[in-house]
Amino acid sequence: MSESIDQGELQNRAGRLVDAARKAGADACDAIAVSGVSLSVDVREGKVEETERAEGDTVTLRVFVGKKTAAVSANRADDPADLAARAVAMAKVAPEDPYAGLADQDRLLKTLPELELLDTTEMTADQLANIALEAEAVGLAVSGVSKSGGAGASWRLAGVVLATSHGFEGAYLSSRYGMSMTAVAGDGTGMERDYDFDSRTFFEDLDAPSEIGKRAGERAVRRLNPQKITTRTANVIYESRAARSLLGHLSGAVNGASIARKTSFLRDKMETAIFAPGIEIVDDPFKRRGAATRPFDGEGTAAGVLKVIEDGVLKHWFLDGATGRELGLEPNGRANRSGSGTSPGPTNITLMPGQKSPEELMREAGSGLLVTDLIGHGVNGLTGDYSRGAAGFWFENGEIVEPVSEITIAGSLNDMFKRMVPASDLDNRYSAATPSVMIEGLALAGN
Repeated sequence: MSESIDQGELQNRAGRLVDAARKAGADACDAIAVSGVSLSVDVREGKVEETERAEGDTVTLRVFVGKKTAAVSANRADDPADLAARAVAMAKVAPEDPYAGLADQDRLLKTLPELELLDTTEMTADQLANIALEAEAVGLAVSGVSKSGGAGASWRLAGVVLATSHGFEGAYLSSRYGMSMTAVAGDGTGMERDYDFDSRTFFEDLDAPSEIGKRAGERAVRRLNPQKITTRTANVIYESRAARSLLGHLSGAVNGASIARKTSFLRDKMETAIFAPGIEIVDDPFKRRGAATRPFDGEGTAAGVLKVIEDGVLKHWFLDGATGRELGLEPNGRANRSGSGTSPGPTNITLMPGQKSPEELMREAGSGLLVTDLIGHGVNGLTGDYSRGAAGFWFENGEIVEPVSEITIAGSLNDMFKRMVPASDLDNRYSAATPSVMIEGLALAGN
C-alpha cells in the first residue's frame, strides 16, 4: 500500500518549490505537499449503495517578504517558478503581520521519531462492502430493529512532506480504517435510531463488524418510547461518546489563537485550578497508533507531551509560532496547517480515567440523567455558558429506569469543569479520548 504514494516525488516537489521561491525573492518560505487516496463503500438493506474512491495531490507554497506573507496552492505540481513568482508578488502587496515567520531554527526537529502511523493492509471495494454488509446484517438481526439506516466501511492513506527554506525536511505516511452502522427501531412516529462506529490507524485494531452492528441495534432499541422529564436540577453522567464534546470545548478555550483574540473564557486562568484536584488532561503527539499521532507539527518543530491540566491546574495553551510570538510565550509544537498558514490545536488529547466505573458513579449519584446523545452547539466560547440539547436515560437508585429525550442541559463550563468526575472506562480510540464523566447539580430543562 505504501508504494501507491511516491514520497520521493513529494519531497522533490516541495524542495523545488522552496528553491524557486528563494530565487523569486522570498526572504523565507516553506512548502507542504500532501497526497492521499481513500476508498469507501456504503450499503443499505443488503445492497451496495455507493462506492467512492478519491485521490488528491496538493502543494501549498508559503512565502515571507519581510513581515509580509502570502501563499498559493495547486492541485498538481504546476511550474514551480510560476507558483513562486505569484506567491512573492502577492506577499509584496500584502499587509504586514508582526507575528509572521517560520519557526525558530533551533526548534526544528532534527531526527524524526519512529511512530506507528502506517498499516500496509490495503483494502478493496469488495472487502469493504463485505465488512459493511456484515455489520448491517448483525444490526438488523437485533430484536426490535425495524430497518437499517445504512452501514459503511472505509480506508484511507495519506502522505505528507514539509520543507522549509531554513533547513527542515520531513515526511511521513499514515493510514486510517473505519466502519459504522446505523439502526432504526420501532415504526412510524415512534421510530428511534442510533449508531455505532470505529476508526483506527491499524486494521487489526478495528472492532469486529458483528460487534459494531450489534451495538448499533441494541442502542437503537434501548431508545424506544422515550419519556419527558420536568425541569429540575440533577446529577448528569455523560457516557464517553458524549463526554468527548466537553474535551472539545476545553481544547477550543485553551487554543492560543482564542487567547490572543481574547475570545476564550479561560484567557486569564493560566496556573489556576479550573478542575478538581487530581484531574489530568494530557496531549500526546506520539501516542501509539493514535488518530492524530505525527512526528512533527505544521512548522516542522519538535513537540513533546503536554500536561495541559495537571492536578486540576491549567498549565499550557496550544501554541504555534505566530500565537507564541503574539503572546510572548514559547511555542510548543502544536501548529496545524490551515489554508495559507498555521493555526494551533491539540493532537491526541486525553482526559485521564478515574477509579470508579460508570455504574459505580450512577450508584453514588442515586438518580439522574445518563447522556448518550447531544444536539446543537450551544456553547459560548467567550463566557463559557453552556446549553445543549440531550437525550439518554433516567436512572434511579443507580439503575436505568427509562429512556428520556427533549432535554436541555444548561450551565457554565467554568462550574462544570470544577465538578467533573471521570470514570474508569477510557475510550482511547480517538484524537479526543475520554472516559464517561459525572457532573453534579446541572440544570435540566424539560416539560
